[in-house]
Amino acid sequence: MIEALILLALLWIFWLVSSRRWRRWFLRPFAILVVGFLIITSPVMVALASWGLTFPLPVDTGEPVDSIVVLGRGEALRNWRVEIADQLWENHRATKIFVSGMSDAREIIALLKDSGVSKSVLSGERCSESTEENALYSSVILRPQDIQKILLVTDTPHMLRSLLSFQSVGFQVLPHPSPLPPQWNTQEQISLIAREYFGLAEYALTGRFRPKSTDELEYAPTNHLKRLSDQGCRVQAE
Repeated sequence: MIEALILLALLWIFWLVSSRRWRRWFLRPFAILVVGFLIITSPVMVALASWGLTFPLPVDTGEPVDSIVVLGRGEALRNWRVEIADQLWENHRATKIFVSGMSDAREIIALLKDSGVSKSVLSGERCSESTEENALYSSVILRPQDIQKILLVTDTPHMLRSLLSFQSVGFQVLPHPSPLPPQWNTQEQISLIAREYFGLAEYALTGRFRPKSTDELEYAPTNHLKRLSDQGCRVQAE
């Protein structure tokens, strides 16, 4: 906030000492860009943009499910997911926890085991590199186990795209968002939120939220099964 005030003060000083031509062709467009950026990245806009990603979400009713599914999203967000998944398991929301994500599955499973979750409860896959693959690979592994209703854990901005992706492969989904780190500044939050708006638009325009047919669900694409098998994607607690 102080940096923004300093920048606005400098712009005002340059405005006072500059010629009319400089004001018209250089300072005015630059000032408009600066003010627009400050508005977009303000706490009010962050809250409004975040609300736009959360208001369509159904409420977690607290009912038992077949499995808790935790999505990886990088080290900065990992501990929040572990804490929430551990609490949900302690509250007997499910007897299984499945973790999906290339850079997080092993780590989250290890942290959950260290926190006291039985290793027989824990499994996952470490090959998915996108939200779409999170849903597809989770479906390939979990559907043969007759897991249909899941409690989905990911960060609040990511939840809507994740929920729609998992619904498209046949899961009944209850969302349970995890918070963003409290130490994140406004710019970090708005960057993640903006990424999710772009992701939602891309997935919607390319038909990735389209519900898969029974045949598509029963006979998963060969390359998904092959990758899960050949690359040792499945993870178990050690």
